[in-house]
Amino acid sequence: MKFLIVEDEPNLQKLISYFLKKEDHITEEATTYKEAQNKLSNFSYDCILLDLNLPDGNGLNLLPMIKESHKETAVIIVSAKDSLDDRVKGLDLGADDYLIKPFHVSELNARIKAVIRRKLFTTEEKGDFGDFTFHFEGRRVEINGNDLDLTKKEYDILLYLFRNKNRVITKDSLAEHLWGDYMDDNYSFDFLYAHLKNLRKKLAKEGVENYLQTLYGVGYKFCIPNT
Repeated sequence: MKFLIVEDEPNLQKLISYFLKKEDHITEEATTYKEAQNKLSNFSYDCILLDLNLPDGNGLNLLPMIKESHKETAVIIVSAKDSLDDRVKGLDLGADDYLIKPFHVSELNARIKAVIRRKLFTTEEKGDFGDFTFHFEGRRVEINGNDLDLTKKEYDILLYLFRNKNRVITKDSLAEHLWGDYMDDNYSFDFLYAHLKNLRKKLAKEGVENYLQTLYGVGYKFCIPNT
């Protein structure tokens, strides 16, 4: 999953980022309102951890922009503001949860898992698409009941395509989703092509390679063949 951490406290930002990376997530950071606004205008995220007291603005004012342009993105407000009015206002503006500082990272992790389940996968533990079954919690994929042996990146690619099934995804979007701020053009694309090549081989072995279509010069599409 890809996270944007909007937090101006350096130590807390580093702690959250370190924890999420240990959980195999990708993180990007913004320490100001303007920086967060810029990232939200140019990139997409699975979940945003949003502080309210930013040095150049109120994080609450970012919520309408997030809800307008990133409808499927989960938002958890992480704030020292603990009044009922602040919590109600944040949730009314579209936040999915509100976590009061200070907190333990284990609580943050539990909140994230609950919100992501609700937001991205509704309350289901799995998702079916043609011959594929995705087990979200266990990060497993089955094809006609048989487990597909995937690396972490291969699973991330396939899950991202599944979540955007029947839509064309550019190579830039796919690479940026996988590596975030650490994306380095040709370097990342070479790795992306290598992961896709290996993924195709595994799909071909199971007889479902036609689900992953390449639209040359455009991008990739995950769809049921002949639909």
